[in-house]
Amino acid sequence: MKGFLEDANYSIGLLDEGATLADVIDNCIYEHTHTGKKAFYVGDLGKLVRNNIQWQNVMAPIKPFYPVKCNSTPGVLEILGTLGVGFACSSKSEMALVQDLGISPENIIYTNPCKQASQIKYAAKAGINIMTCDNEIELKKISRNHPNAKLLLHIATEDITAGEEMNMKFGTTLKNCRHLMECAKELGVQIVGVKFHVSGSCKDLQTYIHAISDARCVFDMAEEFGFKMNMLDIGGGFTGSELQLEEVNHVIRPLLDVYFPKESGVNVIAEPGCYYVSSAFTLAVNIIAKKTVEYDKLLPSGVEQTRNDDEPVFTYYINDGVYGSFASKLSEKLNTIPEVHKKYKEDEPLFASSLWGPSCDELDQIVENCLLPELSVGDWLIFDNMGSGTLGEQSTFNNYQRPLIYYMMSFSDWDEMQDAGIASDTLMKNFFFVPSCIQLSPEERFSTAA
Repeated sequence: MKGFLEDANYSIGLLDEGATLADVIDNCIYEHTHTGKKAFYVGDLGKLVRNNIQWQNVMAPIKPFYPVKCNSTPGVLEILGTLGVGFACSSKSEMALVQDLGISPENIIYTNPCKQASQIKYAAKAGINIMTCDNEIELKKISRNHPNAKLLLHIATEDITAGEEMNMKFGTTLKNCRHLMECAKELGVQIVGVKFHVSGSCKDLQTYIHAISDARCVFDMAEEFGFKMNMLDIGGGFTGSELQLEEVNHVIRPLLDVYFPKESGVNVIAEPGCYYVSSAFTLAVNIIAKKTVEYDKLLPSGVEQTRNDDEPVFTYYINDGVYGSFASKLSEKLNTIPEVHKKYKEDEPLFASSLWGPSCDELDQIVENCLLPELSVGDWLIFDNMGSGTLGEQSTFNNYQRPLIYYMMSFSDWDEMQDAGIASDTLMKNFFFVPSCIQLSPEERFSTAA
C-alpha cells in the first residue's frame, strides 16, 4: 500500500477470518522495529461501512455530507464516495480531491465561512453552486464571483452550557437574516436554505430544538422575499457514538416532522465527520527519547503531590506530535489515552509520566500526566480514535513527514459492500488478501512507498 496522502495509489488489505486489526498492528510494529521505527496508522475502512449503515438506520432520510477536512486520506474519500455520501469542502484543494473521485457537483457543498475570491471562482467553474454565507461582505464577494451560487444562510446557535469560547463562532442572527435577504434580492443571489451547527461538546440537546425553530423562522422570512428554500443543513457535532446519534434523532425528529415534513420538499442534510472516521484509525508511535524529571514540575498547577519521593517520574518523547498527527491537541483535549504495546505484568509498578512530540517546542505536549510502566527508547505506544482532525493538510513544520497508512477491511464488511451493490470495479482493484498467522514483509504485504 502506498501510505502517503499525496499518492492516490493505495491498497486495502482484506482480513482473513482468523486475522484481526491487532494482528496487523503487531506485524507492522515488528517490521517497523527492524526498518526504521516510523509512526504509522492502521485504518479500518470497514468501520466507515458500519457507521454508514448505522446512520441510515437511525438518521434516514437525512443525507450525510462528509467534511473533507476531517480526514482527507484517499481510502476514506473513495469508500465514502462509493457509499453515496456527499462532501462538504472548505477549500479548492478539497473540492479538487472530491472531483477526482467523479463526485457530482450536486453532492458537494462549499462550507468555508471565509472564502477566497479565487476559490469561489473555482467553485463556479466546477459547477459547485451550494455554499454557506453568514454576512453581507461574504454575500457581495459571492455575488461578484459566482453568478449561479445557491446560498445556505448560516445561523448562529447558542449553547448556554458551553464555555465562553463558544461565543466566538460563525453564524448570523435572525435579525440579520432579514438584512441579508434584502441584500441578496438586490444582488440577484439565490438563497435556498439554512445551515446551523451544534458542537459535539454541547451537553444540552435543547440547542437543536432552538436551532430548528430558528431555521423555520428563516424559511418563513424567505417566503416574504420570494425565495424558494429547499435545504436545511443541521451541521456536524456527531461524535460517533450510537447512543448520541439516537439521542439527537429522538430530539430533532418530532420537530423536523412538524416544521419540515416530507411534503414540504425540504431536503435535510447533515455534516457528520468525526462520526465516520474517528474510531476507524489507530496510530502507533515510537519512543525516541526518555528522561527523569521532578514530580512537582510534571503535575498540573493546583494538584496536590501524593507520591513517594523515591519513585522516578518519566518524560517520554515520541516520533509524532502536535505538528503532525496530534494537531487537534492544540485546540482541544486528546480524546484517547495511550496504550503500551509491549506485554507487561499486571502487578508491574506504574509511574507518573508525560508524553511529548519530537519538535522540542513547548507547545508539543501530547499527554500532560498519565500512569505508565517504565518504558524504554524503542518501545511503542498505541493511540485509538485518531481518525479525525489528524489526517488533513500536511504540516511543513520541522520537515514533518506524514506517517504511513495501512488500510484494512474485514471480509464481512467487504461482503456488505458487495451485497449492497456499491463496490465499484475501480475500488475493488485496491483490495488484496491478508492471511492470518503469517508474518509478511512490507513488500509482500503492502508494497509500501519509501
